[in-house]
Amino acid sequence: MRVTMSIIISLLVCAALAMAAGEKIRLVGIHDPITPVTARFVQRNLQEAARMGDRLVLIEMDTPGGLDTAMREIVKDVMASPVPVVVYVAPSGARAASAGAIIALAADVAVMAPGTNIGAAHPVSLGEKSADKTMEAKVVNDAEAYAEGIAHLRGRNEELARRLVRESISLSAEKALEGRLIDLIARDRGDLLQQLEGRGFSRNGREQVLKLKGADVMPMEMGAVERVLNAISNPNVAYVLMLLGMVGLYFELSNPGVILPGAIGGICLILAFFAFQTLPVNYAGILLILLGLILFIAEIKIVSHGMLTVAGMCAMVLGSLMLFESPDPYLRISWSVILVTVLATGAFFTVVVAKALSAHRPSPATGREGLVGQEGVAETGLAPDGKVFVRGEYWDAWCDEPIEAGRRVRVLEVDGMRLKVQRIS
Repeated sequence: MRVTMSIIISLLVCAALAMAAGEKIRLVGIHDPITPVTARFVQRNLQEAARMGDRLVLIEMDTPGGLDTAMREIVKDVMASPVPVVVYVAPSGARAASAGAIIALAADVAVMAPGTNIGAAHPVSLGEKSADKTMEAKVVNDAEAYAEGIAHLRGRNEELARRLVRESISLSAEKALEGRLIDLIARDRGDLLQQLEGRGFSRNGREQVLKLKGADVMPMEMGAVERVLNAISNPNVAYVLMLLGMVGLYFELSNPGVILPGAIGGICLILAFFAFQTLPVNYAGILLILLGLILFIAEIKIVSHGMLTVAGMCAMVLGSLMLFESPDPYLRISWSVILVTVLATGAFFTVVVAKALSAHRPSPATGREGLVGQEGVAETGLAPDGKVFVRGEYWDAWCDEPIEAGRRVRVLEVDGMRLKVQRIS
């Protein structure tokens, strides 16, 4: 009997937990450029929402756009989600530009706050400034058809969706609602949920109704790994990681056995390469940066009176400017980061590395240079002249201060066949 009661209680608890899980509105925020990390974050939440039986997935968006591949991944996940998806462009002053506009079109319900805008979805060719006209036309036609198909499926204005791509127009919330590009305008989240209650929408040819009364809004945050990957996808961070990786590997190769710089450099390079897959990388920029590092190293080995350092800095600045070519500011490296990084790298190679190499360079062991710094014994008193015994030989010597016989001395310089010495305390 006790076993039966415990089973019943367990079943009731599980049922209560399942019901509680279903009473949830999952809130997902997109407040940065759209990258593969953003796509992974949205995909994970949509899958969890379907598994937990959530009432709704609410995506609050404020984005300047992002990568086409990441945008298409999000659109596919949104359109395949069994849980209704609402995209809310908020707060006032926010935007759903470029890729963000297409994601808003794909939502079951698209909503904007007053004072927001949507559009400017013309695809941008990354990398080369002068793209082939035929290829550019193909890209634009493909994006235009993609936006039109999504708008048709969601019952939105297909002509306006095409113009978002073809003409790169941008619309205010009021104009977008008037043109049937979005479904609602909501002042805030509370107003949005109130308007959504009991609202019907079409999903897979079937009419459904949103029932949100009593559901709790649960904000979802990126996991630790996702936050790290999202941070390094910033062009400035990826650029610094690449340089740290190169410097660390050089230090390890020039001083084998140190281990730590090589390990850190390898990790930084791997993270930089991960970030590069989310950014419009120009490999000519990477080659110029490598050339700059080589010129810095050459300055240590060759006497050029600073000309190699100047050339290295010029190569690094040009390479840094060319590394991420894009008309969008969020996909470019800031000037302040470039200047600070180039100056720090130049100083590292010309000062720190030069000092380290000179410290490891062996001192002369033979000839006149080999005598400087050697220690010996004063055979006679020096006041200031006398004789010393150094490296198995007797030498005439002189000093600045009197030295008694038998005292330990150190050679300061060699003048012909005489040595200048000083007393060792």
